[in-house]
Amino acid sequence: MKIGRYEILAKIGQGAMGTVYRARDPLIERTVAIKTVSLAQLRQEGADAESRFLREAQSAGRLSHPSIVTIYDVGEADGLAYIAMEHLSGATLRDVMNKGPIPLDLALDTAMQMAEALAFAHEHGVIHRDIKPANVVITGQRGRVKLTDFGIAHLVNSDHTQTGQMLGSPRYMSPEQAMGREIDGRSDIFSLGAVLYEMLTGHYAFDGDSLPTIVYRVIHETPVPATSLRPQLPAGLASLLARMLDKNPGTRPDARALVNALHALLPTAQPVAAPVPSNRISRLLPMLAFGAPVGVLLLIGVGIIVIEHFLPPLPKEVPVLPPPGVSSSQDAASKPKTPDSPSPTAPTATEHPASKAFVELSDAYLAGLDKKQVELRIKRTELLLEYTKRHPDVVQIDRQLEQLRAERRRYLRQKQKN
Repeated sequence: MKIGRYEILAKIGQGAMGTVYRARDPLIERTVAIKTVSLAQLRQEGADAESRFLREAQSAGRLSHPSIVTIYDVGEADGLAYIAMEHLSGATLRDVMNKGPIPLDLALDTAMQMAEALAFAHEHGVIHRDIKPANVVITGQRGRVKLTDFGIAHLVNSDHTQTGQMLGSPRYMSPEQAMGREIDGRSDIFSLGAVLYEMLTGHYAFDGDSLPTIVYRVIHETPVPATSLRPQLPAGLASLLARMLDKNPGTRPDARALVNALHALLPTAQPVAAPVPSNRISRLLPMLAFGAPVGVLLLIGVGIIVIEHFLPPLPKEVPVLPPPGVSSSQDAASKPKTPDSPSPTAPTATEHPASKAFVELSDAYLAGLDKKQVELRIKRTELLLEYTKRHPDVVQIDRQLEQLRAERRRYLRQKQKN
């Protein structure tokens, strides 16, 4: 079976207005979802139902947002009007909510993603008009929300919008929508409030045994406070929910203000933007584990270079030879004392605290060993930056450094003995 150029693979849903199929687009080898409506059925809905269906699908197709299903194509073929859209794998919010109340952080995050999608749509002149759990798909492991079925969305102030036409699901529609009045984006906020109320409490905000009863309660009655059904809810959330479900559209927050309010209520105070994935953090840990030692080695290498090449060497000692026939002890005893002369208890030049360093730095062999160590440390650091610590060249240099350190210690011990 084909619809236009699309090859039908399976039926995946049936709604009041038509059928949804999983299909394949042979032009680009892509799996899509196709929503179809019989043209004859559309024409029974009203004179402009066919044009409205196509026009509003086109308006939804202009929206490109991570939380809005992508529309690829719209058209008519074989007596059907169709919309080809992104194929989503995952459960609907209705499926999730059927299991009972949702954890607070998950409910807030889901509502915030929906509010972000609505804010984007409203800023581009598009109203959804049918926000309900069945039109929200939860995809991926991190619970990315996708708003679907903008099939009855319309452009704000569209000349084709009929005043008094009631569209949407009764339990989630706004009072002005239930009364058939002109609506704007604040109607979607009321519907989102009804969805959030149900996510938090496990009960419909507006329910009844018949459609007239539900519609009457939507228009005239205030739902039971959410805190009476779930007492542990934050007071700020209960207040926000009451504003979203206010009968007066002017009291409700707009979608952008709602995003900010929900973000402030998130227990983890996450940024409005999508949080950093855990696998990204896991990728950073090896980089930090490798980069920290390399940074330390670089600092050591630079320090050694500075000491070796830029700091002036300490002055060499000039031995004072006694006159012929006079011993050094006699010379010291006979030498007159001056105010500037050191006391007998003061350390002599050869007893200076840095004397050992003088000897080591002035020794040509030691200087050669030290210079070679500096060169090897610099080379090792370069290799660590370019490769990894497990590189064979790095291991070889480590062994050479250890051999140099051992030789240096051996040489100094031997020299002290002599």
